[in-house]
Amino acid sequence: MQEEVLGGRFLSIGECMVELSEADDGHLRKGFAGDTFNTAWYARACLPADWSVDYFTTLGDDAMSDEMVAFMRGAGIGTADIRRLRGKTPGLYMINLKNGERSFSYWRDSSAARLLAADGDALRASIEASDVLYFSGITLAILPREDAYTLLAELRRAKAAGKPVAFDPNLRPRLWSSLDAMHTMITDGARASTVVMPSFDDEAAHFGDDSIAGTIRRYRQYGADMVVVKNGPEGATVGTDANETLVPAVKVDKVVDTTSAGDSFNGAFLAHYLQHGDPLAAAAFAAEIAAKVIQEYGALVSPKKLKTAR
Repeated sequence: MQEEVLGGRFLSIGECMVELSEADDGHLRKGFAGDTFNTAWYARACLPADWSVDYFTTLGDDAMSDEMVAFMRGAGIGTADIRRLRGKTPGLYMINLKNGERSFSYWRDSSAARLLAADGDALRASIEASDVLYFSGITLAILPREDAYTLLAELRRAKAAGKPVAFDPNLRPRLWSSLDAMHTMITDGARASTVVMPSFDDEAAHFGDDSIAGTIRRYRQYGADMVVVKNGPEGATVGTDANETLVPAVKVDKVVDTTSAGDSFNGAFLAHYLQHGDPLAAAAFAAEIAAKVIQEYGALVSPKKLKTAR
């Protein structure tokens, strides 16, 4: 992912869920979100019209799935490659907030998205029709092991063909059968990627990294051309062949909700980098977007509220 790409198709692969979040009055507000969909949302907000942004997942045939697809289309995110399965439904989660920090309660065991890679032909066709791919550790975690390997094989083909493949490890141990399984699949995910975008606190906790430099070195050894390590209010460090450079976070007066801080950073970074080819400028731009996002409730902030940072 070394040169600017002029126009193209950005494909994000994963699970979008029904989101319940707390509104200002204490009531619950319904929305649609999920790590890879959130990133697609912010990529769409930050990319020009000559880029399409599409989402690849599997949904059910219920009314909530219909509403989710309509919501995606209304946001300008392509849904043509979303498979619909009879009798299935999307997953659901609720955000619990305390002093701006979030925890989650999930209902996703029977989510249709667990079958997103079950049709290998459909997956290959969608990836081959795309110019840039994005996925996460959560994408891998929710899939049956055989299907996860199907997805990784297709992403490796895309990488070998010269396509940028971006990956956020997004480590969630509760989604995995064991830490060994998580370590193995995250490593395989990184090997299929050109850009890895981890969060340092997760990497330190679950891979034992004692420094950001260690995180960068490990993922670069797996074959990533670039590693962008997010470290909350301390900023993000961009690691490439040339060097490792810290890009400061943008300070805010009040943190309201950090739900989509990392996802918005990822989407904004990739959008800017694809247009301009400068990773440090992309990280600075992404820091501005993330700062605006954490001052709003919920995972998805209206593009209108991001305009001053564009």
